[in-house]
Order: sequence, then structure tokens, then C-alpha cells
Amino acid sequence: MSPAADVAGAAPRARRARALPVVAWGYVAWSLVPVVVAVAFSFNDGRSRSVWTGFSLRWWTGDPYSSLLRDDAMRRTIVNSLVLSIGTLLVVTPLGVALAIGVQRLRGRAAGASRALTAVPLVTPEIVVGAALLLTFTRLYSGIPLGLPAQLIGNVTFSLSSVVVIVRSRLVAIGPTYEEAARDLGASRLQALRHVLLPMLLPSVVASLVVVFATVIDDFVITSFLSSGVSSETVPVRIYSSVRGGATPALNALATLLVTISFTALATGIWVLSAWRRRHGERGGLRAALGDLTSDGG
Repeated sequence: MSPAADVAGAAPRARRARALPVVAWGYVAWSLVPVVVAVAFSFNDGRSRSVWTGFSLRWWTGDPYSSLLRDDAMRRTIVNSLVLSIGTLLVVTPLGVALAIGVQRLRGRAAGASRALTAVPLVTPEIVVGAALLLTFTRLYSGIPLGLPAQLIGNVTFSLSSVVVIVRSRLVAIGPTYEEAARDLGASRLQALRHVLLPMLLPSVVASLVVVFATVIDDFVITSFLSSGVSSETVPVRIYSSVRGGATPALNALATLLVTISFTALATGIWVLSAWRRRHGERGGLRAALGDLTSDGG
């Protein structure tokens, strides 16, 4: 190919390369516009959720009956969401880590079958999982009541595969070398697992905690299927049930609080991962920590 042809072909490629960041940032801006509008109207002075009448904290604390922090029903949904999400991550993370280590050490046909089974919930529509869990708890295991117990088990069931996939990707990246070296130096299998492998799995564990927390606190399908009523209502369920009625900007305040909690969990995870990288002499910072979270802990 002649130099002239190379130059002629390079110009369209350069234009496409410049257009990609514009498209990407345009998509991000478009996605954030509804969130920004919802957050802004949580500080609206009037009852309207579409007409701005002035800045106020009325729907956060000012209104004695309908504000977020003075409405007993809204406060209960916040507590329910936090209890469910924290309880789920405390149960599912150690189970997922143990299962990932066990699956990684399997060989032969059992290994392939186990890996395929752990991926099934990831490709199954959540509404199918929710309906199946509802039938399970109402027909087969009726001793488990709907509400928090059923919601906890349901979210653990649905989230377990995510933890296994995240931790397994880290195990593949680490390989067996470090654990075998510890065994050669006299460590027992348990000591090698505790002092060598598990500390190296910390990035994937933190990524799992963040992913599970953000998924469960924002979950609507499984949580609504397994809800027993108002007493087990979470923030997403409350938002859905109220948004088509005579909702006030207090609902926007509730949604803003949910977004704030999710971003706080993400920021905490990034800070922990960045500190871990610096401590172990690896490149820290926002980009590296985000890479740990978005590359399944690898």
C-alpha cells in the first residue's frame, strides 16, 4: 500500500477515534440526567416533583409528617434495605469464596459441571428466579416465612454465583504457584490457604462485597416476590409502589438516599483496594481500584 493511501486511511480512523469518547461521555451524561433531576427535586420546597419552587429541606426533615426522616414507613424501608443487604453480603461472601476455591480445585468432568452450574443464575432472568423462589417457600418449604428470612435466602441464592465468578477469576490470575511454594517451605495446606491464598484474594473479596451490597440494596424483583407486606418493604419496593400515586418529593429524597448509600459503598471499596495496592507495592489510585472492581477482581 502506498504512503498516500496510508494517509488517506488514517484520517477516517482518527475521526472515529475522536468520536468514541464523545459518544461514551454523551451516554454517561444521558444516563445521569434522570438521577440528577430526581436528586434536585428532593430539595424542592413545593409538593410538585416536576415544577421547581425553591430550595428547601422540607422533604428531608422539615415536614412533620411526610418528610423522609419523620415518616415511620420510610424509615422502616431504609432499615429493611440495610439489614437485607448487609445480611446477604455477610452470608454470601464467605460461602462464595469457599465455593470458588473448591470449584477451582476440581478436575475432570466434575470441574466443568460445577462451573456450569454456578453460572446458571447469572443467565437466568431474575423474574424467573423470583417466581421459582416464591413457589419454593410457599409450597415446598412453607416453614420459612415470607419477609426478611425468605428475602435473605433468596438474595443469597441469586448473588452467590456473582461472588464465585469474581473470586474464581482472581484464583485463575494468581495460579497455584504461591500456594505450592508455601507448601514446599513447610506450611500445611490450611496454613498456605490462610496466610498466602486468602490475603491475595482480598481484592476479589472487596469487589464481591461491593457488588453484592449494591445489587441487593437496589434489588426489586426477588425482594418484592418474597415480601410479606409493608413490614418487609425495602426502598426499591416502596419507590415502585408509591411512584404512580400521589407521591411527594419525599420519594425523591428516599431515592437520593439510596443512590448516596450505593456510591458510598463503591467509594469505600475503591479506597480499600487502593490502600491494599499501595501496601503491597502495586500501583494504587482510582483507575487501578476501579479496574479491580470492574474486571471481576482479577
